[in-house]
Amino acid sequence: MSVIRPMRADAVRNRRKILDAANAQITARGPDVGMDEIAQAAGVAVGTLYRHFPTKTDLVAAVVGEYVVAVADDAQASLGRASVGTSRAVDEVVGFLSRVAESSADHHAVKAAAQGLGVEGHGDESDESRASGALAELIALAQADGDIRTEVTVDDLYLLMATAPTDEPAPVRQRWLDLILPGITTPPC
Repeated sequence: MSVIRPMRADAVRNRRKILDAANAQITARGPDVGMDEIAQAAGVAVGTLYRHFPTKTDLVAAVVGEYVVAVADDAQASLGRASVGTSRAVDEVVGFLSRVAESSADHHAVKAAAQGLGVEGHGDESDESRASGALAELIALAQADGDIRTEVTVDDLYLLMATAPTDEPAPVRQRWLDLILPGITTPPC
């Protein structure tokens, strides 16, 4: 029976530096940035990078995975605020859509790299399930309040997020949000 040992503190720090550098370098320089450039930006030897991520596909998948974790955390936090009455569920849905559009714009180059490398997912569907579950509950709360149309589903939100103009400037993304909201919310009384 093999024992899985936790990573050493320096290995955890190096992994974090590599992921941060990969995200920044791909965002700034595009999906074709080399592993050597990422290692240099992270301040680690290229061998260290390859020990953590044997291929660029592995590295990009890990960066995408962190993005999905952040989206799931955001969805759960939105649900938490709406559940305790800190904010209205519909406002949390709108805020979530806005934050995802902005975050997706920041990660546009990473998504392009993922597509170019054939990264299908990030290997952990539990985070996608967490996001979907929290969004389903959030939508249900907003529907119970009469603020979101009864036919709106999580799949509808994902469809809308897929159409966000992430390669456009912030005012265009805000216009996108302004245009889609009447399609999911109920008209004011």
